Amino acid sequence: MLFYFTGTGNSLYVAKGLERQPISIPQVMHREDLTVSDDRIGIVAPIYGHEVPAMVREFLEKATFQTPYFYMILTYGNRHGGAAELAQELCARCGIPVRYINLVHMVDNWLPVFDMEEEQRKDKHVEEQLAAIQTDVAQKVAWIAPVTEADRAAHQAFLAGMRLAPPDAWQHLLRVSQDCIGCGICQRVCPSASIRLVEGRAEHVPGRCQTCLACAHVCPRKAVQLTVPEKNPSARYRNPHVTLQELIQANQQPGCAGSAETEGGRV
Repeated sequence: MLFYFTGTGNSLYVAKGLERQPISIPQVMHREDLTVSDDRIGIVAPIYGHEVPAMVREFLEKATFQTPYFYMILTYGNRHGGAAELAQELCARCGIPVRYINLVHMVDNWLPVFDMEEEQRKDKHVEEQLAAIQTDVAQKVAWIAPVTEADRAAHQAFLAGMRLAPPDAWQHLLRVSQDCIGCGICQRVCPSASIRLVEGRAEHVPGRCQTCLACAHVCPRKAVQLTVPEKNPSARYRNPHVTLQELIQANQQPGCAGSAETEGGRV
């Protein structure tokens, strides 16, 4: 059994490489009973600020995992900042004995810092990383990715920078321009129902936003934009092995159907 969280498809691609039918965390978060039992249970998720998204943390806190082998795979793009150690500490606080944590270096989709065209030209040897993890998980290897003092220092520097920003800064990172055509795709790929259509136009709703940037990356008109400068405003990203429909199936929340029409027809 494998659960995943994805914004632009990287973690979903990794999850599909490990399990035939991985389970989307946003689709099960609202269940009353989150007790799961299996011979092997895993989590695949990206890291934001070196830690798992808030929804993944909530899922770990809420669920009960009955398994002799619990593992986590964390996807990242630039630096991991000791993510494995931070995830191990989170699991300890949740009472989860984690046996294996590894990382996958992939395209970094953080628009304020990275140019998506440049990122996609880099060969980060994803397939080799994934193959090694597949072997480890199949053999139930016990291992936690090592963390250096430089990694820990990078995370502390990030936290110091965040203390200078308003507590809810991440909730006000997105805006919708006049280019919005009301297609509803952004609403359908949002894992936290933080985008809604109001009078035929998308509107970002702060409060539960996971800052996954799925809405910005998939908008066919690039109308979902950031409130801070972007490295390359004309470039967007979706994992090439993951379809838009798969992102919608992974993240769409009840009551967020939208019209989902593009210039080329329905999704």
